[in-house]
Amino acid sequence: MTQFVFEHQGQEYPVSGENGESVMITAARHRVPGIDADCGGGCSCATCHVYLPQSLEVPQASDIELDMLDFAEQLTDESRLSCQVIVTPALEGTRIVIPG
Repeated sequence: MTQFVFEHQGQEYPVSGENGESVMITAARHRVPGIDADCGGGCSCATCHVYLPQSLEVPQASDIELDMLDFAEQLTDESRLSCQVIVTPALEGTRIVIPG
């Protein structure tokens, strides 16, 4: 298990994620607000948009994810879809911010 924190509208939501599952699934399991995940993790809606620290070592976003991010609001260089980010020990202690 990897421990990290979601932040949404100034509130913190500490979670434990199972290595290998998506960050979106972790958020859903812990009922973190702001992650709607309308498509269930299929990278086809952008309702699981988050900001990851640029210093975090995770794989680059795929072309499909980048295309889908065009539908998200409040894009930054830190924008990712949480359905496309996998929980690994690299996330330990990370703060993941949910826009909005």
